[in-house]
Amino acid sequence: MCRVFFKFSPFTSSGFKMGVVLRNLQKVVPLRRARLRRDVDTLRHILGVQKFDLGIICVDNQKIQQINHMYRKKNVPTDVLSFPFYEDLRPGKLPCPLHRDELNLGDIFLGVEFVMKQCKEDSLDLHGALTVITAHGICHLLGYRHETEEEWTEMLQRESYILSEYNRLTGRHLEPLTKRCTQDR
Repeated sequence: MCRVFFKFSPFTSSGFKMGVVLRNLQKVVPLRRARLRRDVDTLRHILGVQKFDLGIICVDNQKIQQINHMYRKKNVPTDVLSFPFYEDLRPGKLPCPLHRDELNLGDIFLGVEFVMKQCKEDSLDLHGALTVITAHGICHLLGYRHETEEEWTEMLQRESYILSEYNRLTGRHLEPLTKRCTQDR
């Protein structure tokens, strides 16, 4: 699985947003949007970023591959692409916006079809996996990266904390998928 970060996305920034904008632009995999929205709201609560807007865009393999190729020069589908509003945020530091229209974390594209294929191969629950990769994407929006082994460890620790809190609040048993994957450099 590939997890990356980019500059703020042009895909949902064309207007005033409130809270979470969740768009399902794919028709390949049936989604329970209400459940995903609740999970995203729980993640935002854990991280203390409820006042920040966040875009979640669910896409198919063709669209995520197109975006991956455009921004990363990698012509393959992937699970998640993040486009932070604040490019130089230090990991773990919340942005300090000066204006209301700066209360934005950025956008996360979920490669739902790609994730579904991985879930079938690993016998995982799709919605649980989407919650986990959304947590990963939010970490990128908050300045976490995994270009080095040290950054990878720091990000994995943050994801583990987020998911342990999520599990405590929801009774679920999610864990980072990053434990099972290799780093894409």
